[in-house]
Amino acid sequence: MNVMKLSPVAAMCGCLVCGTAQAAVDLGELAGTSVSMEGLLQSDGYWFDNDRADLNGSSGSDGEDTEFGIRRAEVVLKGKGSQWEWAAGYDLEAEKFLDTYVKRKLGAHSLRLGQYKQSNSYEELSSSKNNDFIAKALSTNLFAISRRLGAEYAFDQGSWGASVGLFGRELTRGRAENSGWSARGYWLPMQVEDGFLHVGLSYVDADTTDDSARFSARPGADFATVKLVDSGTVLNVDRVRTVGLESAWASGAWKWQGEWMQGALDRTSGAGRNASLSAWYASAVYNLTGETWSSKSGVVKTAAPSREDLGMWQLAARVEGADLDDAAVQGGDATHITLGVNWYWRQNFRISVNYVDVRSDRRGVSDDPSIFETRLQLHW
Repeated sequence: MNVMKLSPVAAMCGCLVCGTAQAAVDLGELAGTSVSMEGLLQSDGYWFDNDRADLNGSSGSDGEDTEFGIRRAEVVLKGKGSQWEWAAGYDLEAEKFLDTYVKRKLGAHSLRLGQYKQSNSYEELSSSKNNDFIAKALSTNLFAISRRLGAEYAFDQGSWGASVGLFGRELTRGRAENSGWSARGYWLPMQVEDGFLHVGLSYVDADTTDDSARFSARPGADFATVKLVDSGTVLNVDRVRTVGLESAWASGAWKWQGEWMQGALDRTSGAGRNASLSAWYASAVYNLTGETWSSKSGVVKTAAPSREDLGMWQLAARVEGADLDDAAVQGGDATHITLGVNWYWRQNFRISVNYVDVRSDRRGVSDDPSIFETRLQLHW
C-alpha cells in the first residue's frame, strides 16, 4: 500500500481515537453549500474451508487458506444546500471514482448529472458501510449496474417515489463501458415511528460491449479468487434487460429484507434462444440493543447506537440463491446461507463476523465450501 492509500487510514484512526460520533468533518461553506468530508476504511480477513476449488488461489492447492487486506479506502467531499447538492469521491484502494455528481433540487423533484449508483438494487443503493453482511448478495453482485456516468430525473414524495435515467460508461477508465437506461419506483404503504413496509420495482435496459455478456459472482467472500457461478463470456448478445423486485419490512428492532432479480439476454438473429438468469436473497436482522429502523428516499437507514456503554449489537441471517443455467448458458447454480454478528461502537467503528455456507453446482460438478469472515470498519 502506498503513502496516498495510508492517508485516509490515519485520518480515520484519528477520528476513532477522539471518540467522536460525528458522521462527517465539517469544512465550511462553498458556493452556497455546506461542505463536508467523509471517509470509509474496511479491512477484511477470510478463512476458507475449501471443497474442490482453492478459493484463495488461481488453481490447485497452494497450502494457504486465509486472506487479509484492505477492502475499501474511500474519501468523499460533499456539498449540500437548499437547492443544490454535489459529491466527489474516490476509492484509494480500488483506484476508482465513486459518486461524482451535481444535483439540482426543486421541492420533490431533482435532476442529477455525473456518476452515481443506478437505481436497480435496493441493497446496492444503501451505503456499503451500512450493509448488513460483509459480502453483498448474489443478486446484487450479478445484476446491479452500480455507478455510471449519466443523467437522472427523480421524484421523492417520502412515502413513494420514482426515478428514470440514462447511463453510459464508468468515470474511471478501463472499467464498464456499455450504455442504457434505468427506472425504479418504490412505495411505503406503511411508515410509522418504529417501522415501515417497503416495496419496489426496477428495470434496466442495457446495451452490451462487443455483443457479449458475462455474469459471475464470488462465493460470499470479496477476496475469493474463484467464482463458483460463472456464465463465461456469452457471445452474440444484443441487450440485457434486468427486472428487480424488492421488499423490506421493519418493526421495532427487527428488519426483514429481500430481492429477486432477473437478467434476460436478447441474442442477435440466428444466435440461438434467448436466456433468462436470476438470483434472489431473503435476510433478517435483529438489533439486540433495541435500535429501530427508518427509510429515506426509498433506501433503508441504519440507526446510530443508542447506548454509549454497549454500542449497537446486531444478529443477522441471510439465505440466497442464483440460477445461471438456461438455454446455451451453463453458469451453474448456488445457494448461500450466511450468519452474522455486527457490533457498532457509536457511529464510527464497526466489527463484523460472518459465517458463509456455500452449496454450488456447475456443469455437473458440485463445490460446497464454507468461509469464516471478519471486517473492521472505520467511518467518519
